[in-house]
Amino acid sequence: MIVSIISIGDELLIGQTINTNAAWLGKELSLLGARIQQVLTISDDEHIIRKAIDESGADLCIVTGGLGPTKDDRTKKVLASYFDMPLVEHQETLDHITDFFARRNRPMLPANVDQALLPKGCEILPNRLGTAAGMWFKAKGKSVISLPGIPYEMKGIFQEEILPRLREKYSLNALYHKTIITHGTGESFLAERIAAWETSLEEAELSLAYLPSPGMVKLRIGSQKGKADALLIDQKISELLTLIPELIVGYGEDTLSSLVAKLLADQDKTIGTVESCTAGSLASSLVNHSGSSKYYRGSLLTYQTSMKSRLLGIEPEFIERYDVVSEEVVKRMAEAGKAKLNVDYCLSTSGIMGPSAGDSHHAVGTVWIGLATDRETIAKKFHFGDNRLRNIEMSTLAALNLLRLALLAD
Repeated sequence: MIVSIISIGDELLIGQTINTNAAWLGKELSLLGARIQQVLTISDDEHIIRKAIDESGADLCIVTGGLGPTKDDRTKKVLASYFDMPLVEHQETLDHITDFFARRNRPMLPANVDQALLPKGCEILPNRLGTAAGMWFKAKGKSVISLPGIPYEMKGIFQEEILPRLREKYSLNALYHKTIITHGTGESFLAERIAAWETSLEEAELSLAYLPSPGMVKLRIGSQKGKADALLIDQKISELLTLIPELIVGYGEDTLSSLVAKLLADQDKTIGTVESCTAGSLASSLVNHSGSSKYYRGSLLTYQTSMKSRLLGIEPEFIERYDVVSEEVVKRMAEAGKAKLNVDYCLSTSGIMGPSAGDSHHAVGTVWIGLATDRETIAKKFHFGDNRLRNIEMSTLAALNLLRLALLAD
């Protein structure tokens, strides 16, 4: 099954809203075994919508957006006109909308009532979570599904109404895949290290996708044969583990923060942070998970150099002697934080985030990360790039991985 995805909305085109719907649909459909032919983002304009549908040669075209109650939501009327289907009142949808507003004790406006006017002849896809029903058009040699743009409503209709129909209509050979998460090297360096292993995947008719993000590269191994290749994929993952054991940090939907959170909880250990250049990003990542109060005690945010003296008691002369971005200072930061927060582990960060280095002699992207434990205090130096937000993200990931390795070693 070949699928085309069309996302409608000016807010998507100007970057005001990120198009997460297309990414989600692409992932779900590819797992089913469908092939995504194209993803288009277009404005809510009749001529442009018609042209996009005309030019889609896919077996199925999924359109998201433009189904709201306001005048700038034109998709329903355009599709009704395109397929020569008059808009008529759909009683089940009207009953749902009436109940939707009654349960929330809100008045129902004429524009909301108009959402029950739906094209006569299309298949109505109920929207349990909202007021804009989905529509499936099968006419003029085309199969077009129209879904609301609100992500949770779109996902609800897709999972509850569309998936069962797709499985019934199409013989889909679902893709089976597993994902390995690596940290510590870039995509090109990683590809060079595992080149021979990647060739062995091709020989075994397995696919490999590199999915890079700041500080991490995910490797997705897939098979069009479905779970028949599950054991073979597991074998290839075991081979990879012997090749790059120091780079593999997790699998599937794992994140460094979730892995660290589990290790801390399982070992009944506590963590605190003393942050300078990451300015709270590290603390935020550690509390992203339910139950974080069990292991996370708190943070000391010592962004300015003077705060390292006032809050941590590090002598100004010591900082001046070794420099604020140095092994010695981040070690003292971690040790002081461990004592003050009374934790088993304490992470510290200090660096130059950019885009300018200010009065520092260090290059932009230079970061020292410290970790104090009951056994020792260690520090590691990193050189990232010149993008400020990316440097903060990569510093946070590097600190989490330093903690992860320490937890595994203890």
